[in-house]
Amino acid sequence: VQLQASGGGLVQAGGSLRLSCIASGSIASINGMGWYRQTPGKERELVASMATGGSTNYADSVKGRFTMSRDNAKNTEYLQMNSLKPEDTGVYYCNAELRTSGSRWYRDYWGQGTQVTVSS
Repeated sequence: VQLQASGGGLVQAGGSLRLSCIASGSIASINGMGWYRQTPGKERELVASMATGGSTNYADSVKGRFTMSRDNAKNTEYLQMNSLKPEDTGVYYCNAELRTSGSRWYRDYWGQGTQVTVSS
């Protein structure tokens, strides 16, 4: 199983980016999905998460600016980031709690990270 994130880049403050993350491999079922970010010297923090039923949770710092969505048929999650600020800069990681074919248990999988840089 592999999670592949894409869509990061360099953008000016006030701009937008859309991150995508596709899960591939022998996947039986996906539970929650989420996006995290990490900046130098800080711990990885939750940006947004979405349960299977569609309920979402956002960090206070991104509420009203970021929107997470998922396409269950494609095992893909997205993060639409608008009104970006320099403090949004960091490496963004996608996460999925999933069960592989033949397994009874769910576990967390992580993407490789995609760099987002917002210039002032």
